[in-house]
Amino acid sequence: MTTATATEVQNNFGKYLSMVQKGDEVIVLKNGKEAARLISYERSVSFLTDSLIGVLSGNYDDKEIRTERMKKYESAD
Repeated sequence: MTTATATEVQNNFGKYLSMVQKGDEVIVLKNGKEAARLISYERSVSFLTDSLIGVLSGNYDDKEIRTERMKKYESAD
């Protein structure tokens, strides 16, 4: 996972897009706070699918699911 300021991403978008295409995740900071996450299309579909499975099954604890999901995707790097 890479962290970059919004200005840095704006000025070097091609570099960060290439990183995301290779499977890296980029956290964009605005005024020192996390504002966005750039992930590849493939990972975003998996991320959303995993979220929906919990919601549709009626077994959805927002904080627990988010923590579990983040562990899964952080270990994918």
